[in-house]
Amino acid sequence: MCLAIPGKINSIELQYDGKVRMAKVNFGGIVKEASLEMLPEAEIGDYVLVHVGVAISKVDEEEAHKTFKYLKEIGDLGDLVDVDDYLPQNDD
Repeated sequence: MCLAIPGKINSIELQYDGKVRMAKVNFGGIVKEASLEMLPEAEIGDYVLVHVGVAISKVDEEEAHKTFKYLKEIGDLGDLVDVDDYLPQNDD
């Protein structure tokens, strides 16, 4: 199953000869790159859902934390390793 994972945009830069907006996205302490081509309005500090390296929608911070918590509970965080130390500690 493929899921979109929520993360927070740390930085944005133009890559590929200035043609593609790319972001460094923080997924609970692990930072990966994602294309922002589908979200031209995305800014540093926004939370986005990333699917196969592409940010596909913006979400609010609370929703991002809830989603990350649920993914942890079902054991479906995939490539994101060692996230336990970075997850929110409140048990809503």
